[in-house]
Amino acid sequence: MKKYVLIPDSFKGTLNASEICEIMSKAICSLQPDAEIVSIPVADGGEGTVDAFLQAVGGERINVQVKGPYGETLTAAYGRLNATTAVVEMAAAAGLPMVGENRNAEATTTFGVGELIAHALEHSAKEIILGLGGSATNDGGCGMAAALGVQFLDEAEQPFVPVGKTLNRISRIDMSRRNPLVDGCHFRVMCDIDNPLCGLQGASAIFGPQKGADAAMIERLDNGLHHMAQMISRDVACDVLAMPGGGAAGGMGAGAVAFLGGQLQMGIDTVLDVVHFDELVSDASLVLTGEGRLDGQSLRGKVVIGVARHSQGKPVIAIVGSIADDISQAYHQGVTAVFSINRSPMAYEQAILHSKENLFATTQDVVRCACTGIPC
Repeated sequence: MKKYVLIPDSFKGTLNASEICEIMSKAICSLQPDAEIVSIPVADGGEGTVDAFLQAVGGERINVQVKGPYGETLTAAYGRLNATTAVVEMAAAAGLPMVGENRNAEATTTFGVGELIAHALEHSAKEIILGLGGSATNDGGCGMAAALGVQFLDEAEQPFVPVGKTLNRISRIDMSRRNPLVDGCHFRVMCDIDNPLCGLQGASAIFGPQKGADAAMIERLDNGLHHMAQMISRDVACDVLAMPGGGAAGGMGAGAVAFLGGQLQMGIDTVLDVVHFDELVSDASLVLTGEGRLDGQSLRGKVVIGVARHSQGKPVIAIVGSIADDISQAYHQGVTAVFSINRSPMAYEQAILHSKENLFATTQDVVRCACTGIPC
């Protein structure tokens, strides 16, 4: 009996990772009904991260009333994987889809993310996986920190909760009232980008436009994050200004490090560790991974390459939506072969209409190769 480990990322805008695992499983079972299949859907830290972890390792969704991006009361959820481990995705309380067309990066807050973290801490979490991605915010994680007791004071020594447009008002940061449970928790922060906090490649310049920021707002937001970084350096003794990944999720990467003592790491490395991938793959016959487009960005250590590097020499097949011109480096990093699901040339808008059946058929082709003993 063959053992297949399925560990794909989503095909953005087409299929989520759980759907891909389900389709691959059906394709495998159509040819090998007795196959052992282990499904590990991968999320990048944004929307769907909690569900992906719960499907991969089990646990339960915990619903909590929190503040949304504009301070509205809503119900959001995090995942409890076991008695001491929780998964929080910031998109659950501060996600871009939550604001619809009402996008204003100067006014949105991560306060609700902090409330989710606080609830997990108060219910015995000693390790929290924090997913960054899909945010509507640009507050550097100050809202999150405020929900956990960190005080931001203005020139009159009055506490307030900073948002993007008021970061410049921070005169002092007081960490003395931070929830003491933070000290006893290890924060693993899923962060797949290396953008710094400020500058031309920073949070505001690169991600601000999708959050409703024009050129003038981008400049104000960038200045605010720069000021926040100076206050953090002085009052928290943490240098976040040039930190790779500090610009993730509107500066939440920097905030997670400064205010939580978090450790930024590639999302796939977090997933592989939590699901004990090294053990799962040790007796695998074939590993199937993939993503929407395999390109140069993929080769920097995202899902496909991360999986290949940890597959202990097992055959690793990447089934993807499309393939960039030169991905030859993937074959030097443990990938056995790459297949596109597209069966004939067509525009993307047409191709996505056939993604499910094309993924099913391509997976069958890969399994047929595996059945013959041919190194796919």
